[in-house]
Amino acid sequence: MTSIAKRKYFGTDGIRGTVGQFPITPEFAMKLGWAVGKALAHEGAKVIIGKDTRLSGYMFESALEAGFCAAGMDVYLLGPLPTPGVAYLTRTLRADLGVMITASHNPHFDNGIKFFSKAGAKLSDETEMRVEKYLEAEFKLVKPENIGKVKRIEDGPGRYIEFCKASLTPFQQLSRLKVVIDCANGATYHIAPNVLRELGAEVITINDEPDGININMQCGSTEPEALAQAVVQHEADVGVAFDGDGDRVVMSDHLGNIINGDQILYLIALDSAKRGKLNGGGVVGTLMSNLSLEQALAKKDIQFVRTQVGDRYVMEMLQQKNWHLGGEPSGHIIWLNSTTTGDGIVAALQVLALMQNTKKNLPELLEDLTLFPQLMHNIKLTKNLTKTQWQKITEEVKNVENKLQDKGRVLVRPSGTEPLIRVMVEGKNSNEVKKYVNHLASFIEKLI
Repeated sequence: MTSIAKRKYFGTDGIRGTVGQFPITPEFAMKLGWAVGKALAHEGAKVIIGKDTRLSGYMFESALEAGFCAAGMDVYLLGPLPTPGVAYLTRTLRADLGVMITASHNPHFDNGIKFFSKAGAKLSDETEMRVEKYLEAEFKLVKPENIGKVKRIEDGPGRYIEFCKASLTPFQQLSRLKVVIDCANGATYHIAPNVLRELGAEVITINDEPDGININMQCGSTEPEALAQAVVQHEADVGVAFDGDGDRVVMSDHLGNIINGDQILYLIALDSAKRGKLNGGGVVGTLMSNLSLEQALAKKDIQFVRTQVGDRYVMEMLQQKNWHLGGEPSGHIIWLNSTTTGDGIVAALQVLALMQNTKKNLPELLEDLTLFPQLMHNIKLTKNLTKTQWQKITEEVKNVENKLQDKGRVLVRPSGTEPLIRVMVEGKNSNEVKKYVNHLASFIEKLI
């Protein structure tokens, strides 16, 4: 597994934090652009920069642009575009590096920076470590004649729209479907509706008017209640909700029930296996994946393995197993048949095409998968826990697991992106699940 603990700045998914607080400052962003350029050791290299709809994106775009140019890299600006769109265009435009300015599903006052290699994948551990070394080095401008140039790419959205459509079989239509799309006032606002309309679906959009501060605000994949209500209100067949940067997706059935990433992963796995597209024959989930998903896939003779929470680890396991499909309950689905990273639009299209082709609704398609009750409680941290505190938490987790026996699971872990401890309990009995979540949360809050 990747040893994120050795890094000073990089987390499981780039660098992220509150705007104005180190390291999410324009000064650091400029130094970061320079450091990445120096780490690539290739003056005249090409970097493309995309962003979501946060107001602070303008500031960080300019700061990164200055840093890259100072290192001798040419910069190509995409403007607002989903994260997977940046990964795709990094490959297709033959860039040396792709950059996405986003804090994903976080509120507008957070922001972050993600990087993609020329292959459209996350940077290697070695590259990130080299970048961190340059972040500690003295800032030195290249010779004036070697300073990088800047150009804006105008047709990025159109290119990505065609890529999304191409993830389906030729001539695939979605003309039977009435779909509500919640764009989270984020980077999919001008992409997802056009993709579905061009495929023939009747589209109703909500939260598609970003103003720089309403991204993820009581909407999108992390708060899909508005989506579910809109689906019922408009008597739609299905609803689709993305997060701020478009790499996650959750859905709603026609009755207003939320369909999470585990259920989406299950549907794509079954359809891929049926069509002979489940390369390697297995699926990767995480420690957060519902136990019922693992059991349902086993009944279909589909292998399932778990890894640590985070798409970085899902990707590592996919590469290790030479498999092509993995994901998380949050709706981060990686389908390597088409993509190199999580792509909310591409994942949603696979499910919508399945509905169109089978003429079945989501409850019918999911009749063999009933998720166990699973509750999560987030506890805010003001400082890192001590080794002794973690030992006490581990002991209490074992006590709860002994009481649940084989009827459930317990997971307590620090968030990889926020100062939180996440407490999860899963089991067949919802009352027990609620009791033990509350017990563990109370135990940890008193401890810290």
